[in-house]
Amino acid sequence: MELTSSVLVYAVAALAALTLLATLWLWPRLARQRPLSLLGRLGLLALTQLTVLAVCGLTVNNAYGFYTSWRDLLAPDTSTLALGPAQSGGKGGPPTGDALVQPSDDGGLSGVADDLPQGKPEEVGRVDSIRVSGKATGLSDQMFIYLPPEYFNPKYSRERFPVLLTLAGFPGGPVSLLNELHTPQTVWDLQRTGKMAPTVVVMARPTVAAPRDTECVDVPGGPQSETWFAKDLPAALRSAYRVSRSPGSWGVFGYSTGGSCALRLAMRDPGSYASAAALHADYQVAADWGTGDLFSGNQQLAQGYDLNWRLHNAPVPHAALLVVSTRTEDDYAATRQFLATAAPVSTAHPEFTVDSLFLPDGGHTFDTWRRELPAALEWSGNHLAAAPDREPIG
Repeated sequence: MELTSSVLVYAVAALAALTLLATLWLWPRLARQRPLSLLGRLGLLALTQLTVLAVCGLTVNNAYGFYTSWRDLLAPDTSTLALGPAQSGGKGGPPTGDALVQPSDDGGLSGVADDLPQGKPEEVGRVDSIRVSGKATGLSDQMFIYLPPEYFNPKYSRERFPVLLTLAGFPGGPVSLLNELHTPQTVWDLQRTGKMAPTVVVMARPTVAAPRDTECVDVPGGPQSETWFAKDLPAALRSAYRVSRSPGSWGVFGYSTGGSCALRLAMRDPGSYASAAALHADYQVAADWGTGDLFSGNQQLAQGYDLNWRLHNAPVPHAALLVVSTRTEDDYAATRQFLATAAPVSTAHPEFTVDSLFLPDGGHTFDTWRRELPAALEWSGNHLAAAPDREPIG
């Protein structure tokens, strides 16, 4: 039974109810002041509290996605895969054997299957759960991938597809992009109505060292999160799927922490992602309960991830950005400041553009992000260049 399964929550909740009833029934029988009776009362109390805490822990984990599988929870340091030669995955799925991308049963895909586009893959596309490993960082993580209907159409068998990496917030897992944001459903609606070209959509979480928030930065002496997203992930996906080799055909989208990551990746690594759309992002890496001190006190390194600082002090990237928020959000002032800083840079450097979209109201919630999602995805699709490397797939 999967860690994120609602059936597991219900089963543990039923067990907690049974332990409570057992405590009420057995307590009078253990009232005597004897060692065995005392041990019995302590055992009942401990068991009741343990099951109640388990229900709370599973519920919170399902809501925020700290851990997506039992392996993620129990053996996070042993989840890397054996690395081997790249394979093409030309028949529509990830390769098997020693490869950078492997099919996975983790992540809770079965629990949200009814909410995904229903039909044959060649008609509506397909969502798969995969585990991706990286050569440069040695990191490995579970994520989802949406392959559009054209991917399974023989007519397109020699074509490569653009890629949109979508990142959840923190704390949160890739399943939030399915059951809360409805990303593949919205992508399918846009594609079938001609508002978005056939695109491979990857759904991942922004942290690679759960439950710590790594903010898509290379942590000194720690997880190399930026390298994972900028180098390892594209290389692994290109080894397994018919996707473009050109950065102009790769974009990144995210909400909350995922949106902050999206902007950083496009501005710091435009050779990997040429565009980024961000919902309710931050523009510098904060030190808080989730991150700790990611830079170990190195202010110069921290500056390099401050997007406003980069606009004044770093080479201007060839990138297109979209920032989305509401006029009632806490990040509204920071977003306006970023736009004001970016405006003269964009004027002087046409290869760097920043667009914006503001709703009149809304908060830091999935309800607001769902309202913003179609426009952000359509913008992303318009900024993904058609793959120029249409060639035989061997």
